[in-house]
Amino acid sequence: MSRNHHVLKTETEYYQAVERGEKTFELRKNDRDFKVGDMIYLKEIVNGIETGRQLPPKEIIYIFMDFDIVDGLKSGYCILQLRGI
Repeated sequence: MSRNHHVLKTETEYYQAVERGEKTFELRKNDRDFKVGDMIYLKEIVNGIETGRQLPPKEIIYIFMDFDIVDGLKSGYCILQLRGI
């Protein structure tokens, strides 16, 4: 399986929720053509500035997308379900 690797910046509140295991998803603009099996590397930022902290890689195991805004997901966005590897 060919995987893409994506480094994403995440504000500290959401970064810490993923770190604690409370948040297992990411809502993102799908401007990277995310695919199931791709790897996500989350870098912590505070007010747009990187802190130097990065979580261990997460694998995308499900992608929720192409759901009309009437139903709650804006066009061009997706929700990535993640799990640690």
